[in-house]
Amino acid sequence: MMIEILIAVALVGALVTFVAPNRIAGKLAFAISLVPTALSLWLFAAFDGSGNALLDGELAFESQAAWLEIGGYSISWFVGLDGISLPLVVLTAILCTLAIVSSWTPIDERESQFYGLILFIEAMLIGVFSALDFFLWFVFWEAVLIPMYLLIGIWGGPRRKYAAIKFFVYTNVASLVMFGSFVSLVFGLGDSVTSFGLPEIASAMLAGGPEGFFGLSGTTLASLAFIGMFLGFAVKVPVVPFHTWLPDAHVEAPTPASILLAGVLLKMGTYALLRFNFTMFPDQVEAYAVPIAAIAVISVIYGAMLALAQTDLKRIVAYSSVSSMGYVILGLVAYTQFGVGGATFQMVSHGLISGLMFMSVGVIYNATHTRMVTDMSGMADRMPIAVGVLIAGAFGYMGLPLMSGFAAEYFIFFGSFGSELLAYSAAFTSLAMFGIVIVAGYLLFALQRTVFGPYNLETDYEVGRAPVHDVASMIVLLGLIITLGVAPDLIFTMITDAIDPIIQGGGL
Repeated sequence: MMIEILIAVALVGALVTFVAPNRIAGKLAFAISLVPTALSLWLFAAFDGSGNALLDGELAFESQAAWLEIGGYSISWFVGLDGISLPLVVLTAILCTLAIVSSWTPIDERESQFYGLILFIEAMLIGVFSALDFFLWFVFWEAVLIPMYLLIGIWGGPRRKYAAIKFFVYTNVASLVMFGSFVSLVFGLGDSVTSFGLPEIASAMLAGGPEGFFGLSGTTLASLAFIGMFLGFAVKVPVVPFHTWLPDAHVEAPTPASILLAGVLLKMGTYALLRFNFTMFPDQVEAYAVPIAAIAVISVIYGAMLALAQTDLKRIVAYSSVSSMGYVILGLVAYTQFGVGGATFQMVSHGLISGLMFMSVGVIYNATHTRMVTDMSGMADRMPIAVGVLIAGAFGYMGLPLMSGFAAEYFIFFGSFGSELLAYSAAFTSLAMFGIVIVAGYLLFALQRTVFGPYNLETDYEVGRAPVHDVASMIVLLGLIITLGVAPDLIFTMITDAIDPIIQGGGL
C-alpha cells in the first residue's frame, strides 16, 4: 500500500492546497510535499525487489486489484517498483518539493491553484513510474498534461497561450498514436493475453509476438506498433525533429514548471521507451538500431548547435535537454548492460542537473528581470553563492568527473562503443562524444558573458544576493549531483539488476 499512500498524500494535498488561503499556500504545499519525499526515501532504503518488473522480476511494494472488464480483457489497479522505476519516483518527489520552494519568490498570484497543480503533477508522475497495467498507466500519463498545460497557460510569459497549446497538441497527438499502436498490438496477440497487464503482454511478446491483426502479419504488426510507439514517445522525450514544442514551453513557463518539465516530464518519454519498445520488441530494436542511433546522434549534435546560437539562458538550457536526451536514446539502442543502465542513470542525472540549471536561471531572472546573455555581466559580484552553484551545475552538464553527468556519459559511451547489436557503434559513439565539446562551448560562453566581467546591468533597482530558500534548494540539488557522481552505485546497482533481464530477453 505504500505506493497508494504516496499518490494519495499528493492528491489529497493538492485538494487541500487548492482551497487554502493564498498567503499560506506555498508553505502548506511545501510541508505536504515533504511527506512523499520522506516516504520515497524510505522506499529507497527498504527496497528489496529484484529483476525487471515486466520480466518475472520480484516487485517491491506491489499491489493489484481487479478494476474493469472490457472486451474480454481485464483491467486492474496494478502497481509496483523495480530498480528502474524507484529512482525516478524518488527524483519526482525531491524535484516537486524543491520546485515548490523555488516558487516562493516569483509566484505572487493565485498561489493556491499553482501549488495545488504541482502536487497534482507529483501524484500523476508517481503513477506513471509505478503503474504496471497499460490502461492505468495511460490514465496517469494523460493526466500529467492537464496541470502542466495550466501552469504554462496561466502563469507563463507573454506567449504563454501559444506555448501551452503547442505543448498540449504535440504531446496529445503523440499519445493517440502510441495508444492506437499498443492496443492494436494487444489485439494481435490474440488469446495469449487476457489482460492489459504489462508483464503479461511483455511475456507474450517475447514468447512469439502477435499472430496478426486487421490483415497484417504478426511481424508487420509488431514493426508498425514499434514504430508508432517510438514516434509517440519520441515527441515526449523529445528528439529531433519533434523537439520544437520544448523551447517554447520552457521559455514561457514559470521557473518551477520548467524544473518539473525538464527534470521529470521528459523522463516519461525515455522511461516509456525503455519499458515498452526496448523491453517488448528486441527483434525490432535490432532491425531499427541504426536509424534510431542516427536520430540519437542528430539530437545530440543538433540540439547542442541550437543551444550555441541562443542568447536567452532558458533557451540555452532547453536545447541542452534535447542534446542530453539524445545520449539516453543512444544508450538504449546500444542494448548492453552499461548502455541501457547508463541511459537510465542519465535520466536521473539529467533530471537533477537540468532542474538545477533552470532553478539557477530563475534565481538570476528574479533578481535581474532578464534572461538575455547580452544584457548582463558581473553577476558573480552581486550573487556570489547562487552564481557559484550555477557554475558547478554547468560543469556537471559538461561531464566534470565526480559529478553525476560524468558517470552517466561514461556508462553510455562505454556501453554503446562495445555494442554488438548496433552496427557502426564506434562511429556513432564518437560522433555523440563530440557533442560534449559543443556543450562546453556554449555553456562556457554563456557563463563568461553573464557571470564574469564588470557589472553593467541597467536597472532602476539594486541586484543583490539571492534569497536563502532559493540558494538552499540549489545547494540540495548540487549535493545530490555530487553524491551520485562520487557514488553512482547508490542507484546503478539496482538499475543494472533490472536491466539485465531485458538484455538477456533480447538474446544479447
